[in-house]
Formats: sequence, structure tokens, C-alpha cells
Amino acid sequence: MADKPAPKPGHFLPGGEGEQGTADARRTGGSAPLAAPTPRLGGEAPPAPPQLTGSRIDSRRTTLSGSRLGPPPSDDRAAAAYREVFHPEPIPFVPKQRSKGLIALIVVAALLLLGGGATFAVKVLSSYDGALPNPMGTPTEKPAAGAKPTQEPIGKGTPDADVVGKNAIYSAGRLAVANCPEPAFRPTSKENVRSYYQSLTACLDKAWEPIVTKAGFTFRSPNLIIFDDGDETACGVQHDLALYCQDEHGGSVTMPWQNIVEDYPKSKAETRAEMAQSFGFVYGVHVQNLTGVAEAADNLADTAVNKNAQLEMQRRSALQAYCFGAVFFGAAKASFPLRGELLRQWSGLIQRRGDEHTKDKVRDHGSSKSLALWMNQGFATTNPGACNTFVAASAKVS
Repeated sequence: MADKPAPKPGHFLPGGEGEQGTADARRTGGSAPLAAPTPRLGGEAPPAPPQLTGSRIDSRRTTLSGSRLGPPPSDDRAAAAYREVFHPEPIPFVPKQRSKGLIALIVVAALLLLGGGATFAVKVLSSYDGALPNPMGTPTEKPAAGAKPTQEPIGKGTPDADVVGKNAIYSAGRLAVANCPEPAFRPTSKENVRSYYQSLTACLDKAWEPIVTKAGFTFRSPNLIIFDDGDETACGVQHDLALYCQDEHGGSVTMPWQNIVEDYPKSKAETRAEMAQSFGFVYGVHVQNLTGVAEAADNLADTAVNKNAQLEMQRRSALQAYCFGAVFFGAAKASFPLRGELLRQWSGLIQRRGDEHTKDKVRDHGSSKSLALWMNQGFATTNPGACNTFVAASAKVS
């Protein structure tokens, strides 16, 4: 089989001898026409592309119209769609009709809210005193040198030294004669001890209330606590000591009972004298509390120049409480007789209560000599004015 001749240059190029259907293709415009562009929104559909039929291409041609650049013409249906999406017409505002009553209610509520908020803001901001500046707060102004304060203090304060040394209780007069027999409850049980002190409290209240009130002070009865050894009371954990403490009740008298019940069978007169004398002392502290003397004396003791001066102030306070107790028993001597064995035991307790006889020897209540001086003075005069230990010479409060 003879070899075919080699193709010439350009044989396979369009229009060359190697192109399929050269004659028909040239008559129909060459290669297949381009497909029509994507139709526009709402536009007419482009003509159908030429259909291939066998090895021939459909002779119908497709022509391009319009441009794909920029927005569609204004009369085109696509323009309306364009404006609806990108430039919609504004919705007109139509005001709704409101009830006049509702409008008035809303206004009142708004005013109340604003008024309350303003009040709160004024209260908070006016009290602002932080380290950072507060433009809405009231600045703290320092008074100029020599200027008077904008608000004068109410009344005039009384120095502690005047409270204890010039107290109105000293000029209120003598206690009236008190009809107060010794309580008939014998200390044989805790309840009997409680009943004894309750009866004695009632007698002391009746005797002291007129004098305290006359001096210009408010009277109140002390709260009575009978404690077991080791109980925690208003005065702390207590062990066999009669104490008085200021508390939410306005003052509490706290009294032991167990040793009293144990000692009574051994020495009845001494135990009776002990109960009366110790209760008279703590009630005397209550009178000091009612008249402000107790607090003022504590303040003076806390600011004493040294320890000795502090102890002396404490002795002045304790000796006055003993004296106040003796004032009552002097006023009740006709009904609560201190005579015979009971008087001897009473005097013996005074001698044994001096600081020099205590275990720790702390000189905070007074020596036996000072105790006898002030208690005898109070008993004989029945006048609280005789118990002003705070203006006495140091030798009398040793």
C-alpha cells in the first residue's frame, strides 16, 4: 500500500485541507457560534443555540444584543426589581391615636421615676467623699482661718471630771426611810438565793428611784442574773464573784449562789451579811451607771498619767459604790437591823475585804481603813452627797 503524501503546512489549521466539512463550514460561517449570554430578569429568552445534526451544524445564527455592563434601562422590567431591592420606597408614618388618660398616666409615672432617681442621686452624690474628684457631689470645704463653724454643737458637753465630782446625785438629798425587812428566803437552794435577791432588788429600787429621778436621770431596775460557776454572762465567764456589767438590758447584776448554799450551814450570820453587803455594792455600781459616774470614771482611769493614778481612780469608783450600798442600809436600819452577831459579821467583812487581804494584792477597791470610812459615812448620813469620793484627798481613798 502506497504511503500517503505528508500533509502540507497549515493542513490542520482552520480552512486548511485537513479541516472536516470545509466547504459546508465555510458556507455556514465556520465553527459553531458562541452561546447566548445569561438572559436578563424579565427579558425575552435568547434564541436557541444551533443544534448539531449529525456532522452538520444548524445554519441559524445567534446575534448578541444589549450590554451586560451597568444598570438596566429605566423602562426595563428588571429596573423595577432593582429599585425594589436596593432602593425601596419608605413606609409612610401614620401616628396612632392614644388615649388621653393613658398619656397622662405615662407622664406621671415618668415624673415619679425621674423624681425618685433625682432624690437618690442627690443623697448618694452629696455624701460622696472619695479620693477621686466628683463633679456632681458637694465638695468638702475647709473653713477659713478664724471662721466660725457653720453648725454649732447642740448644748455643751460635760467634762468627765465634772460628771464624777459635781454630779447632781450629790445634791438630790437623803434617801427616805425604807421599810425593807431582810428577805425571809434562806440560802438553801439556787431558787431561794434568786428569790432573796429579787426581794432585795425591789427594796433598793423603791429607795433609789425618787433620788435618781430628782437628780434628773432616768431610772431603771437592773437585770438580775444568778449564775452557776463557770457560766458565761454579760460580764464574761464568772467564778464566785458578784459583778455588775453594762449590757443591752441597761445593766445587769450577776450573783453567784453555789458557795453561798455551801457556806450557809457553817456560818449563817456571816453568809447573810455577805449576801446583803455584796448586793449593796453591785447595786451601788448600778446607781453610778444610771447617773453617768461609772462611764466617766472609766474614761478618767483610761487616760490616767500612770498606773498608780489609774488604780487610784478605780479605788475612788469602788469606794463610792460601797458607800452608796451603805446609804441604803442606813435608810432601812429600822426594818433591816444590823445588830448583834449580824452587825459583828458585817464589820468583819469590811475588815477582810481590803485590798491588802486579797490574794493578788491589787489596790483597785480600797484598803480596809478606806472601806470602813466610806461605808460608815454613808450608813450614818443616808445621803449620796456623803459618797463623793472623787473630790476626797488621796489619803482617804488609799
